[in-house]
Amino acid sequence: MKKTLIIGSSVCDVIIRLHRIPRQTEDENIISQELTMGGCAYNVANVLRRHQIPFDLFSPIGTGIYGNFVREHFIENKIPILIETEQRNGCCYCLVDDSGERTFICEHGAEYFYHEEWFHQLDTSLYEQVYICGLEIEETSGNLIIDFLEKNPHFTIYFAPGPRIHDIDEEKLRRIFALHPILHLNKSEILSYTKQDDLHKAAAMLFQFTNRPVIVTLGADGSFYYDKDESLYSSAFECQVVDTIGAGDSHIGSILASRAFYLPWRDTLNNANLTAAEVVSQKGASLKNVHD
Repeated sequence: MKKTLIIGSSVCDVIIRLHRIPRQTEDENIISQELTMGGCAYNVANVLRRHQIPFDLFSPIGTGIYGNFVREHFIENKIPILIETEQRNGCCYCLVDDSGERTFICEHGAEYFYHEEWFHQLDTSLYEQVYICGLEIEETSGNLIIDFLEKNPHFTIYFAPGPRIHDIDEEKLRRIFALHPILHLNKSEILSYTKQDDLHKAAAMLFQFTNRPVIVTLGADGSFYYDKDESLYSSAFECQVVDTIGAGDSHIGSILASRAFYLPWRDTLNNANLTAAEVVSQKGASLKNVHD
């Protein structure tokens, strides 16, 4: 089995729990606050690590209290540090209300920015699957990631643009779509981006751009898969929602893990729905590793 390359951020999540998100000029006391590991790429890698799938987490680690937090966690968990920089790390403030829904307020630091020379250390023959997120593509160094992918057409790319799909430059999206990525979005994201009110039509529109499967998460309704030959729904697993931090990341992480074993898409979606249910049933984005 070849490795999976995960490109993206590893971030300190500052999780702030409160009864409701205050409106402008209001006050609200918090219930609790804690620091945990997060970041889209880290959350994806954690699912692969949990299932003992070989991967490289290509994630910049910088300086400051949040950079030190991430670095210490990598060392403690024996995750190789591939990129270190003198730029200061940011963090993500995760506001979680009584419904379990999360609202993110992010400070972007070193974890979201890349340099061309960093990619030279990678032996591209080791990888088959590659994960990328919209947050890094949106930033000024996003073109460097796209340049790297264009030089390696043998990669199977999984692209989870998230809600930032509306903020990514159209030329960047055109270049990524030309690489035929497998897209992973939630229902709100795909409908708003395509300006459609029908899920099948929205997925078909994106498929025309990529000619690869489109996967849509549907929350309590499970998930949806579309390509030109097949479309299918996979039901969600019942669970008590504690918070939704990392739900989408864990879903795509599980998809990468299943596809590393070339599992059929129906089984892949079923596994991903189960993993997402496990994540939203606990606090934070990281599940305990099965071999811990």
